Amino acid sequence: MKIKLFIITGASRGMGFCLAEQLLAPGHSLLCISRTSSIELANEAHRRGAQLLQWTSDLSDPQPAAAQICQWLQVQDPSLIDSASLINNAGVIAPLVPLCASDPATLAQALRVGLEAPLVLTAAFLASTRQWSASRKVLNISSGLGRRPMASQSAYCAAKAGMDHFTRCLALDEASEPNGAKVCSLAPGVIDTDMQSQLRSANPTDFPDQDSFMRLKASDQLTSAHDAAARVLAFLQRDDFGSEPVADVRC
Repeated sequence: MKIKLFIITGASRGMGFCLAEQLLAPGHSLLCISRTSSIELANEAHRRGAQLLQWTSDLSDPQPAAAQICQWLQVQDPSLIDSASLINNAGVIAPLVPLCASDPATLAQALRVGLEAPLVLTAAFLASTRQWSASRKVLNISSGLGRRPMASQSAYCAAKAGMDHFTRCLALDEASEPNGAKVCSLAPGVIDTDMQSQLRSANPTDFPDQDSFMRLKASDQLTSAHDAAARVLAFLQRDDFGSEPVADVRC
């Protein structure tokens, strides 16, 4: 039986964890890359008979992980693989303060994890699978904040906007290839994760939109990480995945 291969970043918690958990199934092979590994995922993979490999890596320096991905993909047997998908999910929010009050190191980290890492890992994934006959997909987890500005969110908004635009460029690259990858930068909606807690607990003087995030929580308008992951994976399996390089799961 041919396998479906998935590489997921930021899979140790939040929606990334739920993506990985929902993909654990016989015939699926998962490579999860996060700052920490998950015993819960490992136990669930064993229970379900799924293949799971977890790597711990700090994606603020993505080159070691990219090199590992290349090495790992090179030892796979392409004839046994039905499809291969890379899901760039990892991201961080720098402290919620105006840019002039931001620490340069935290800004750099946010951009490296949120933009440099997806670029570098995608390049490694596509180069290593270029000759494969299996279908290939790249799903970049974006955000509505890549498409509209918000005060005190310069690094996060810039990273997501950059992710959207590099995906547009990548779609043009892959359209000219014989077995080009289908690619999409997808906004998953507003999700009830630790990131939302960070936004709600910010100083409203530094983060003027803090109250709007408080209202989203109070009015039960946040999607659970589990439900958001299910919607994202359903989008990944759509026949028209990649027809639009930048999309929103709610549309």
